[in-house]
Amino acid sequence: EVQLQASGGGFVETGGSLRLSCAASGFPFAHYTIGWFRQAPEKAREGVACFNSGDGTTYYSDSVKSRFAISHDVARNTAYLQMNILKAEDTAVYYCAAGRPISSAWITSSLYYYWGQGTLVTVSS
Repeated sequence: EVQLQASGGGFVETGGSLRLSCAASGFPFAHYTIGWFRQAPEKAREGVACFNSGDGTTYYSDSVKSRFAISHDVARNTAYLQMNILKAEDTAVYYCAAGRPISSAWITSSLYYYWGQGTLVTVSS
């Protein structure tokens, strides 16, 4: 059974940090691109960061570039999203996903096959 378990969300003050984890099982984690997406209330889901398993490159949306960092630990089948200098507008449910999008389309959620259940991040203003 394929599973992606996101965790690490919580409440943090503006300027604080959180690290999200995404534990994967049931598929060859090392051969999939891992993406983090988020959805704020009444907004569309948006891509935040991506780790391309093919060449190890990372991609970030402009809104989080230089503040967030994506990584993965193949031995643990786990991906991470380190979030620093958090802002109120980062408040959202964060999802991890696995797929094989081409690099230029990493932000397209429909190209990911597997999704975690989401973890809520709340940043106080």
